[in-house]
Amino acid sequence: MKALSGTALLLALLLAAVNLRPGITSLAPLIERIAAELALSRGLISLTTALPVLCMGLLAPLAPRLAVLLGLERTITLCMGAIAAALLLRLGGDASAVLIASAVLLGAGIAVAGPLLSGFIKRYFVEQMGRVVAWYSLGMAVGGAAGAVLTASATHWFGERWTHGLALWALPALLAMGAWLCVPNRGEPSDREEARACLPWDQPRAWLISTFFAIQAGLFYALATWVVARYHEAGLSLLRSNGLFSLSMLTGLPSSFLFPWLAQRFGHRYGLLQACGLLACLSLAMITFAPTLLPELWAVVIGLSLGGAFALSLVLPLYEAHTPLAVSRWTSMMLCAGYCMASLAPVLTGLARDLAGSYQPAFAVLTGLASLMSLLAWRLGKGVRRD
Repeated sequence: MKALSGTALLLALLLAAVNLRPGITSLAPLIERIAAELALSRGLISLTTALPVLCMGLLAPLAPRLAVLLGLERTITLCMGAIAAALLLRLGGDASAVLIASAVLLGAGIAVAGPLLSGFIKRYFVEQMGRVVAWYSLGMAVGGAAGAVLTASATHWFGERWTHGLALWALPALLAMGAWLCVPNRGEPSDREEARACLPWDQPRAWLISTFFAIQAGLFYALATWVVARYHEAGLSLLRSNGLFSLSMLTGLPSSFLFPWLAQRFGHRYGLLQACGLLACLSLAMITFAPTLLPELWAVVIGLSLGGAFALSLVLPLYEAHTPLAVSRWTSMMLCAGYCMASLAPVLTGLARDLAGSYQPAFAVLTGLASLMSLLAWRLGKGVRRD
């Protein structure tokens, strides 16, 4: 098969990135309605977010092995197919078992695709990693924002059938799968030691990176699941609550693109990570204790901070390893440990709401976790590896 241009490869990367979040963020505007219609508690309905995140952690270590077996590019193609199948399965989501099963399949597809897309960047864009990661994280942010902003309108367009509104996101996944079928599949190195190398579980620095990733991901998915309900509980209308969530997702777009570029241009990625943690802590404190005071401002700040933190965390493994498979292993560990820990955040937030009768105690804990992000970023900066 003829080699593709750099522009075509970047387009394929962007199409894949766009599909890594809508399956999760599309649930947020509808989650209270779905819980009521299916007679599920908040703890159980939060599994629709928590299970994909848990699968993204548990299955991430399979990614390098599948890449060796099938080829990196073809494995990504299969992941896009799995994401599309999971979202089509939501046409039968009015049965809670089907909705949960779609969450598991969705998580499996995202779990394997994530580490391999980092390896793909290392393989084809090694001289432009900061710029390409900026586009990659922007693609993810666009997908996440689209899921949050457009799903309610799509549901209304389909005659208030929320199953159809959720399943609509299979279309971009099918488009991405078609694009990746055109990407030539390259075999991995035949070096057995390289092919069988383990994830860097014995590296303290890998654990620091994984813990930072876990906190920022946990905050994102807890907010993606419950922040609309928190605003509504505080007295804001459901329309305004959904609008605030959409605003935070949209304002994550510029930081997702800008922060990796700034990190490469000026070399201060750990300082930027500390700033993201502090801003997230401030905005979460306001959402927790004064949610009706300038809520649009704090929605913008939380979107910028978490969008930037996620984009910068994707860059970190690229500077710790030197081959596509090695980068995939570092990323696999970061996603495995990170998402396994992060998957607890939406479930525990929902359970805390059921037990306490209010979202405020759970959101106070999320505020404390945001402050811990800054401490971890400071520690990572102190131990930064020098080329």
